[in-house]
Amino acid sequence: FSQLVSSDLKALGRNSYTFCTDGQLLIRQVLHPEASKKNLLLSDCFYSFYDLRKEFHNSYPNSASVKDQSIQCMAEYIGFTIDETEEDFGVWQVKAMVAIIFNMLSDTCVADQTFTDPETVKYKYETGPCSKSETVDSETVIRARGLPWQSSDQDIARFFKGLNIAKGGVALCLNAQGRRNGEALVRFVNSEQRDLALERHKHHMGSRYIEVYKATGEEFLKIAGGTSNEVAQFLSKENQVIIRMRGLPFTATPEDVLGFLGPECPVTGGKEGLLFVKYPDGRPTGDAFVLFACEEYAQNALKKHKEILGKRYIELFRSTAAEVQQVVAILVFFTH
Repeated sequence: FSQLVSSDLKALGRNSYTFCTDGQLLIRQVLHPEASKKNLLLSDCFYSFYDLRKEFHNSYPNSASVKDQSIQCMAEYIGFTIDETEEDFGVWQVKAMVAIIFNMLSDTCVADQTFTDPETVKYKYETGPCSKSETVDSETVIRARGLPWQSSDQDIARFFKGLNIAKGGVALCLNAQGRRNGEALVRFVNSEQRDLALERHKHHMGSRYIEVYKATGEEFLKIAGGTSNEVAQFLSKENQVIIRMRGLPFTATPEDVLGFLGPECPVTGGKEGLLFVKYPDGRPTGDAFVLFACEEYAQNALKKHKEILGKRYIELFRSTAAEVQQVVAILVFFTH
């Protein structure tokens, strides 16, 4: 496809293009999720597009709302009629879209404000901490239920591929013992993305179907918001991959953990990239969080799952900034 388009552009003396679509569903709810499931790498052109329905309504506010808009409605609005001799309705739709676009570009009243701000699809989910002082719009948050217990924030972001999750917007929910309970709260960049996420209710992650419900900003902050200065300092290094270690000997030192991980998975900042989880009285819990600068180092660390340190086998899992904050908060809450 890309080669065909590039060839046509070259003949026109051009070298770039942007898709214009009838709404967002095909790009966000079909193309990106399906490509992700099949591990297909999409070209850059599929990460930016114009939503004709939205562009048309912005140019002609008196037309139907974006939600109720259709190619036929837009065509009728500009006086473009259906060709009764056209047997293929899909061909008519494309011709109608072309006519609508040309009409908007030639309309001097709206041409300057049309097709200037394309929709974008994020290339990847960005991790990051969340403060309890932040304001989180309840119209941007969902609760996902029925997740495999080993699911990471990246797995959840993959489930919602095509939709834009806010930075640090995946918060895994834990039970009173600090273990994952199969739920997560997810914060999107706006209400439009949240509404599209709700349409993935009972879609599958592996062999399990995931329930998706509305949630509130208050619920998200309760899980994701952190206040500990130690945790905030640990999470201050952005774009790190976080691994949780469980089952450490209570006598384990930073040197022991770094030695266990080895040179093939260097920890960001050495000792500064380790956070030992402790009870409020200073006793170790046997848990620690580790920062890695890239996916390769984190994967190398995960290969050490259930290897021995001292006389104990160590469990390693992918984690999130929200989980770090929540684990520390749970220990403080349940020991006071």
